[in-house]
Amino acid sequence: MTTVSLGLPRLRRPPRDGADAARFGSGPLADQHGRTARDLRVSLTDRCNLRCHYCMPPEGLPWLDRARVLDDEEVVRLVRLAVRDLGVREVRFTGGEPLLRKGLERIVAATTALRTDEGEPVRTSLTTNGIGLHHRARALADAGLTRVNVSLDTLRPDRFAEITRRDRHADVLAGVEAAAAAGLAPVKVNAVLLRGTNDDEAADLLRWALAGGYRLRFIEQMPLDPHGTWRREDMITAEEILSALQREFTLRPRPGAARGAAPAETWDVLGPGGLGPEGVLGDVGIIASVTRPFCGDCDRTRLTADGQVRTCLFSTSETDLLHAMRGGADDAALAATWRSAMWGKLAGHDIDDPAFLHPTRPMSAIGG
Repeated sequence: MTTVSLGLPRLRRPPRDGADAARFGSGPLADQHGRTARDLRVSLTDRCNLRCHYCMPPEGLPWLDRARVLDDEEVVRLVRLAVRDLGVREVRFTGGEPLLRKGLERIVAATTALRTDEGEPVRTSLTTNGIGLHHRARALADAGLTRVNVSLDTLRPDRFAEITRRDRHADVLAGVEAAAAAGLAPVKVNAVLLRGTNDDEAADLLRWALAGGYRLRFIEQMPLDPHGTWRREDMITAEEILSALQREFTLRPRPGAARGAAPAETWDVLGPGGLGPEGVLGDVGIIASVTRPFCGDCDRTRLTADGQVRTCLFSTSETDLLHAMRGGADDAALAATWRSAMWGKLAGHDIDDPAFLHPTRPMSAIGG
């Protein structure tokens, strides 16, 4: 096993002993805090066709050499391994921008052909900025994709150009509409509110999403910027977002099961003329990874475009599967390496701790 050290994480428990090591021979991706990873996030590229200022500089970032990126067959092999041998039941493809990956439909089709340990199809989704989605939504749906999350921070083209440094707002809207038309519904829309930029649009974004039948999710800005200048006091918090929405909408916490591993806290939006006897117009979610973290129930494992296992978005270490695979490692060895990496997952990201170390890779290189 080759571990790429990107920092010095603080261990929450003593190093595993022989009894713990025996657990790596079979079974799902368990960790020493009682969690099991069932959700795999796969970054297909670190490249992106936008330049959102909270994600990368105007000139972009030093892209990975293509020889260091997993090819289509390698991606499919590792996804198959995760589903067949490691208990993964859900796969989401991310980037960078995954629509830049030419073999995306083939990878999706190979993934949706797999069956989980429960005998069910793998739930397969995509997180995208939406550019080009109107050309590919139908083919992705035909390949078996079940859902898309589209990032859209503003309804105003001028603000979109300011945030992303690209004039592609209309293309994103076309992508959202095409995804819905292709049956990839309900389309989820992810929005990050930025102080002094678009923080007055919370209610407008929700109104638009309800009218279109989309599911809106606000995401707190996370410390994954390329400059390492993120400050909590500059971030629009979940409480601020909720307060802004409640000034114009009646919200009710979603009844039913506990949130569990779901990243978003969800509220029903109530109003006259809504659906059903209680007048539910739709719902809205807030993913508060900073102020309301869900680390205790996290069920995710991550694979970067260059074949590194990450146990958390904020990990300061990675475990290399790419070179092991290209060096001839069989599936059993790769599975053992992956299990070992996940067994060492920390209890939480500790963003509020003064000793918190910012990841050295930005979001585009990690995968959302």
